[in-house]
Amino acid sequence: MNTKTMEGLVGARTNMNLMNTPMRVFKEARRKGDTATMERAMGYADEFSGKAEDYKAEADKGMEEDAREAREKAKLQCEEAIQKRREEREKLEDRIEGNRNADTNTDTVEISEEGKVLLKDNVDSGSIGSDEIKMDAVKEPVTYTKTGETVSAEQEASISVSV
Repeated sequence: MNTKTMEGLVGARTNMNLMNTPMRVFKEARRKGDTATMERAMGYADEFSGKAEDYKAEADKGMEEDAREAREKAKLQCEEAIQKRREEREKLEDRIEGNRNADTNTDTVEISEEGKVLLKDNVDSGSIGSDEIKMDAVKEPVTYTKTGETVSAEQEASISVSV
């Protein structure tokens, strides 16, 4: 909060509170019919009221300055965000361009001597290779007992339930 705003609000409130005393004196003098005291009390009340209006005007100016500063700050943040997005987009474009250039380059794969031997054996035997491996991996299901022994799946288990 701007200092002008705070000073204006505090000053206006103080002068409005100070105006209560002359108004109370005015009301008492009116009851008694004392016009001189009434006029003097109204003069003080008018003075405090004028000061309160001056402070209100100062608070309004302070609030306008606060609003202007807030707009400038928001505009600056917006410009910074736009600049950041531009930089990110440029980085992304550079990365994409780098990936395009990397696609033209190819990687090489070296096969070890053992791999060459296995490949030659598989090609010479006439098998496709991966099918044979898959066929070997598929075995009949096995069930294990609590002791860890295997039981063939062909044995039928009998379950007896009585209610």
